[in-house]
Amino acid sequence: MTYPIYVYGMPVLRKRAADIDKDDNKLNQLVEDMYETLYHADGVGLAAPQIGKSVRLIVVDGTTIENGDDLDLKDFKKAFINAYIIEEEGDEWDFNEGCLSLPNIREDVRRKSRIRLQYYDQDFNFHDEYLDGIRARILQHEVDHLNGVLFTDRLQPLKKRLLNGKLRDISKGIAEVDYEIIFPKK
Repeated sequence: MTYPIYVYGMPVLRKRAADIDKDDNKLNQLVEDMYETLYHADGVGLAAPQIGKSVRLIVVDGTTIENGDDLDLKDFKKAFINAYIIEEEGDEWDFNEGCLSLPNIREDVRRKSRIRLQYYDQDFNFHDEYLDGIRARILQHEVDHLNGVLFTDRLQPLKKRLLNGKLRDISKGIAEVDYEIIFPKK
């Protein structure tokens, strides 16, 4: 099942997502549906709040990125359950980010180059690992969604002000995309 993507202005994108219970019998289907939604929207990562589910679930598939081999993403396909960034370290670097919930907006975002991430995989095995570079970047972006943060929140005030018109349009459902979106009804 393909879900519509919730866009800027939807309250679920600003909530801190709840942990998923190990005994959730709908988890595998939700993971499968999130991958289907991710592929339909031509994304790299998707957090459950982006489909209206306020739970700590992320799916990532970097194998679909052109030049993915060069970016060390050729085998980076995984579900992250109850993911938390425990620490961030290293030099800060700018990278141009986009987001399915902020269609047609791309900006350079400054983030640390290395993270320590704790999470469960789809079989509910616990992982505590370090990620670097673009892998860290993808997870920082997606974990932000689980914490109610959008990448535009990390921009300098002037850049944010310059985006106000675009953000207002998105919140009204004015966005040219090839996937279904849900926007606030006013």
